[in-house]
Amino acid sequence: MSSRMKGKVVIVTGAGSSGPGWGNGKAAAVLYARRGASVLAVDNRMEAAQETAELISAEGGKCVAARANVASSEDVKEMAERCVRQFGRVDVLHNNVGIVEVGGPIETEEESWNRVIAINQSSVFLTCKHVIPHLLEAGGGSIVNIASIAAIRWIGFPYLAYSAAKAAMIAMTQNMAVQYAPQGIRANCILPGLMNTPLIQEPLKETYGGNVDEMIDKRDKQVPMGKMGDGWDTAYAALFLASDESKYITGTSLVVDGGLTARCA
Repeated sequence: MSSRMKGKVVIVTGAGSSGPGWGNGKAAAVLYARRGASVLAVDNRMEAAQETAELISAEGGKCVAARANVASSEDVKEMAERCVRQFGRVDVLHNNVGIVEVGGPIETEEESWNRVIAINQSSVFLTCKHVIPHLLEAGGGSIVNIASIAAIRWIGFPYLAYSAAKAAMIAMTQNMAVQYAPQGIRANCILPGLMNTPLIQEPLKETYGGNVDEMIDKRDKQVPMGKMGDGWDTAYAALFLASDESKYITGTSLVVDGGLTARCA
C-alpha cells in the first residue's frame, strides 16, 4: 500500500468485470483504492460493481458501488452527484466502459453500430459533461480514458464501430486537454493492445475458430513480448496518469501493447 492517491476521489466507470477474472476497470478501481483513493465503482450491472467494492473493502480501502448506464445522461448525472454526496468531491474520472462487436461496414448492422458508438464513445461525452463541473469545483483533476490500439491500427479482423469509437475518444481527449488545461484539468488516453481480460472471451472466440485456448495462443504470438497484457497493465498506466506524478502530461495517448504497434509485420 502507498499514498500516491491519498485524499483523491475517483470515479471508475466499467468497474465491474464482464466475467471471471480481472478486467481493466476492476483492476484500476482496486489499484486506486490500494494507493489511498476513495472510489466510486460504477457498472451497468450492480452485482459486478458490488463485487469490486467488496474486494476493496476487504482490503481496508474505501469504495462505494453504483449502477449507471453510461449511455444515459440522466444516469450519468446522478452518478456524478452521488460521488459528491458520498465523498464530497471528484478528482479523477476514469472512463473504462467498452463493448466489442466485430464486423466491417457490410456485416455490421445499424443497431450494432449505434449501440457501440453510444456505449464506447457517447458515454465519454456524457461522463465528461456531468463530471467536469465537479472537477472545476475541486480546482482541477485528471481524466483517464481507456481507448485501444484499434483506434490507430488494423489488429487482424474488422472492428469498424469499435475502432471508430476509440479513435474518436483520442480526439475528444486532446480537445478537452487543451480546453481545460488553464483550469488545471488534465485529460489523457491509454491505448491497450491485445489484452487477456474477460471482455475478449465471448465476443472474439468465434473469430478465432471458437476455441478460447487457441485464441489466446494466437494472440500471444502476435505480441513481440510473447504474450498479451492483462487488466493490471492497463491499471498501472492509469494510476500514473491519474496521479500527480504525471502533473505535466496532458493530451497524450499512452500505448500499452507489449510492442505490438511498433512491429511492421
